[in-house]
Amino acid sequence: MRLRHIEVFHAIMQVGTISGAAQVLHISQPAVTKVLQHAELQLGMPLFERVRGKLYPKPEAHRLFAETEKLNRDLQGIRRLAASLKGRAVETVRLVSTPTLAISVLPQAMTAWRRDFAQTRCELATYHTSEIVNALRLGEADLALSLQDPRHPGIVAEPIASGNLTVMAPAGTWSEAECAQPIGAADLSGELIGLADSDPLGEIVVAACEAQGVQPVFRTVVQTYQIARSLVEAGAGTAVVDPFTAASAASGKVQRRQWAPAIPVQLYLLTANHAPLSHGARELANCIGATARACLDKGCA
Repeated sequence: MRLRHIEVFHAIMQVGTISGAAQVLHISQPAVTKVLQHAELQLGMPLFERVRGKLYPKPEAHRLFAETEKLNRDLQGIRRLAASLKGRAVETVRLVSTPTLAISVLPQAMTAWRRDFAQTRCELATYHTSEIVNALRLGEADLALSLQDPRHPGIVAEPIASGNLTVMAPAGTWSEAECAQPIGAADLSGELIGLADSDPLGEIVVAACEAQGVQPVFRTVVQTYQIARSLVEAGAGTAVVDPFTAASAASGKVQRRQWAPAIPVQLYLLTANHAPLSHGARELANCIGATARACLDKGCA
């Protein structure tokens, strides 16, 4: 089967009629009929039973559908990539980030970058790391930010800033002398706010506690680092988070201490290995890295 045959075949399988497939594909009904007939002629067998204008797939069609489904998805991805490339006549930088970095690091970095790139269009979106990988591979984003190295053969992960795992507690929890010292699992007290079991940072926190012989009890578990930060700011408990989330917390509402023993947390710039960055995109990455490092160097996390 040719690629056009597969596209028409899948459309008919999904909607069940020639007219419906024509609407989905934005082509005429005679064109759909002609392509289907040609596909069946090449295969040497009918794929559908025609009953009162509706097409009912034969067993062979179901088998074929299962085998060609991945190829059809790849075709759709290629079309999205082509449309994305076509729409870049005006210089555009497309940045995706995990939500916590979009809030904690990006605002100041974008402000600095805009001073030199006032006319460049920038599109910002927030995804989880698995979604970021797909966006980069399909050419739907130019660069991305994550606290995880996805270790994907098609993705380049470049560390641009590094801090340490940080404990945040409501203001007044620790003395000034205690704040100057790192804190281990045994010294955690009060209500603990945990991260979701599936979260990589949450797994690191639990493993770090268990390594010190402590089994943490989280009565409040959150999906995002920003929620954990907001709860600490409101006095709801203590949370162990990345240094960038800790840096974005209101200084008058929280206290921060580094985790002991120190556990590094990297900020990664992610790019597709087949797509070099434009000058504007590279300068934006430089601004993000500089902003993140300056924040950590000042001791705000």
